Amino acid sequence: MSTLLWVTLSLTLAACASGPISRSDAVGFEETGGASYYAMKYQGRKTASGELFDQKAMTAAHKRLPFGSKVKVTNIENGKSVVVRVNDRGPFVRGRIIDLSKSAFQRIGNTRDGVIEVEIEVLR
Repeated sequence: MSTLLWVTLSLTLAACASGPISRSDAVGFEETGGASYYAMKYQGRKTASGELFDQKAMTAAHKRLPFGSKVKVTNIENGKSVVVRVNDRGPFVRGRIIDLSKSAFQRIGNTRDGVIEVEIEVLR
């Protein structure tokens, strides 16, 4: 019985670790992984925050960060960075940590690559 309780508690704590990050805990949050960009079919569609998506805006989707968070995204390969504002949820593909607008992605990488390795840091 105690083994079952331990396994249940471990799974519960692991699930909590992947939940939303509070605004106060977000500043200084860092993460490394893949970044991709939105397809054109999303242009003008409503984001999870209620805004309309704009490929020309410096915005991004993240699974857990609060809407409005300013995030510095740095391409690990070339050192180029861009600051974006989180206004959507995603990406929902294993290994990817952030989806960028096409304009934001183009500032740090080549869209032909599709996915680039980045480090993100929440500024505010």
